[in-house]
Amino acid sequence: MRYDGLVHVSMQATEILGFITGVVCVLLAVKENIWNWPIGIANNIFYLVVFWHAKLYADSCLQLFYMAVSIYGLWAWKFGGKRHTELSVGRVSARTVPMLVIVTIVAAAILRVVLHAYTDSTVPFWDGTTTAMSLVAQYMLGRKWLENWWLWMAVDVIYVGLYVYKHLYLTAVLYAVFFGLCVAGWLRWQKLLTGASATRAVEASG
Repeated sequence: MRYDGLVHVSMQATEILGFITGVVCVLLAVKENIWNWPIGIANNIFYLVVFWHAKLYADSCLQLFYMAVSIYGLWAWKFGGKRHTELSVGRVSARTVPMLVIVTIVAAAILRVVLHAYTDSTVPFWDGTTTAMSLVAQYMLGRKWLENWWLWMAVDVIYVGLYVYKHLYLTAVLYAVFFGLCVAGWLRWQKLLTGASATRAVEASG
């Protein structure tokens, strides 16, 4: 088998492993299972390779940030609550929203310029935009903010089109699956948050 053929087969295998670990990771996040973070790190390693080979450089480098946030998320979910207890599902504050929007816009603009000027990326705008959105969504997931699922849903829609364009069809399917899991995540976390609020109300009235 020629070298090009070996590379192609290797990339296909890596993408399949990325698909499997990606689904497991998000499914565990939906269930608030802390093991989503270690599985997520494995997923990041696989997709760092896949995206670099596809010349999606920002998405590839994004995996390094995901690894760092996964380490933070692992700690935060375990010890980030009151008195270093497990972190509970919450909502992003109105004061924080503008800051997150500004960070997303600025990061997307910087990434677009860098990708256009210094790489041979064929989609610098979309690569930079989805990367910036994912950075913020991953941070929000680490804080267990309910609204992280809304941002993930938005970026997943864009990613499906982007990966179809780049002929990463299995990854496009993966992100379509992610969208469905994000809907499930939002519904489950919303239920947990509503239940917690009701419990606090009962305790306060008692």
